[in-house]
Amino acid sequence: MKIQLSDHFTYGRLLRFTWPSIVMMIFTSIYGVVDGIFVSNYAGKTAFAALNLIMPYVMAFGTLGFMLGTGGTALISTTLGLGDKKRANELFSMLTWVCALGGAILTVISLLLLRPVAILLGATGQMLTDCVTYGAVVLSAMTAYILQFAFQSFCVAAEKPTLSLVMTVASGVCNMVLDALFVAVFRWGLIGAAAATAISQVVGGIIPLVYFLRPNPSLLRLGRCRFYGRELLRACTNGASELMNNLSMSLVGMLYNLQLLRYAGENGIAAYGVIMYVNLFFLSVFIGFSIGTAPIFGFNHGADNRPELKSLFRKSILLLSVFSLAMLICAEVLAKPLAKIFVSYDPTLFDMTVRGFRIYALSFLLCGFNMFASSMFTAFNNGLISAVISFVRTLICQIAAVMLLPLIWGLDGIWWAVVAAELTALVLTTVCFVKFRKKYHYA
Repeated sequence: MKIQLSDHFTYGRLLRFTWPSIVMMIFTSIYGVVDGIFVSNYAGKTAFAALNLIMPYVMAFGTLGFMLGTGGTALISTTLGLGDKKRANELFSMLTWVCALGGAILTVISLLLLRPVAILLGATGQMLTDCVTYGAVVLSAMTAYILQFAFQSFCVAAEKPTLSLVMTVASGVCNMVLDALFVAVFRWGLIGAAAATAISQVVGGIIPLVYFLRPNPSLLRLGRCRFYGRELLRACTNGASELMNNLSMSLVGMLYNLQLLRYAGENGIAAYGVIMYVNLFFLSVFIGFSIGTAPIFGFNHGADNRPELKSLFRKSILLLSVFSLAMLICAEVLAKPLAKIFVSYDPTLFDMTVRGFRIYALSFLLCGFNMFASSMFTAFNNGLISAVISFVRTLICQIAAVMLLPLIWGLDGIWWAVVAAELTALVLTTVCFVKFRKKYHYA
């Protein structure tokens, strides 16, 4: 049975609608994990450390897709809720073409800055060579990378969350197969892993582009459009929280790597890389749920359906509570088996990774609510509050924590930093939930 944004959402219907987005993000994390496994086990610790050192830089440029995807989806969903399908399609088309043009420009900029940034991050010798090699290949597919991120949100607004899942699965399977072929069989090392990632990103960006360019049964279709400057600014403002969230994660990731180089050397960066891969797998549940629920909140906000907004909010908070507890239990139980997949060849690195992850995993109890809050306020077209939550959560608190806590607890302080940041952000999230409950009528 097709689920529409205008439906009443029971727990079962809400889970069915958000499930494709959750699975999509889980699968995205899985093929990212596979990428790291092949590099670590077949290319070695130095190549694995180089990949994780330069990855925050690569991810930073993909934030354009997150910003226009989430901010644009809020705008499109609200427009659909108002009953103006023609305008919604024009906005969708404009935002997609802006993503494509922006991706081409960012590709050139990112390649020019690649080597200087790698040096600034502390890469030297073979690690510097590996950073530049991996980054140059992956960044060449930046336009497709940005489109893939944007379409993950646009597909949900089009009432086609399954298409987003298909896109991600196709991209992920491509990456995993090519990783096995290029790295394990052909022994191309880091450059093989980079080529596999770049090709998979092209696959993930092209599938939805072709779908929406053709006649299709969804709510949206790509075509000619006029330029809506004010609406583009609104989409950027709405999505500023996602831009800030992902850009901050990249910047903070660079800072974590600098601190880890100081306190634990190459082993620290490798351990952090494993934690980030596994962390993304667990967080994908929260990310997918937030992506899936945002258009529903946006649609009902546009339609001024207050009873449904209240129902959605209550159900979302309860589901997030269950997810959070389940994520923590799984993380603590699976810490050793997951670390062993990546770094079983180095006992010292293995022990460091397990301890770091078990501390880091405590943040799973908190972060889901913060991510959901940011996404919900974006759906209400309140980009300012959403951006403040993201800014405090991913940048201010983490920078303060990762700089100060190691002075007290050494290496453990770096692992505790994210827990302290999420706890502080949750206080702000709670205040925002209470303050804006009457304005948006969700409680």
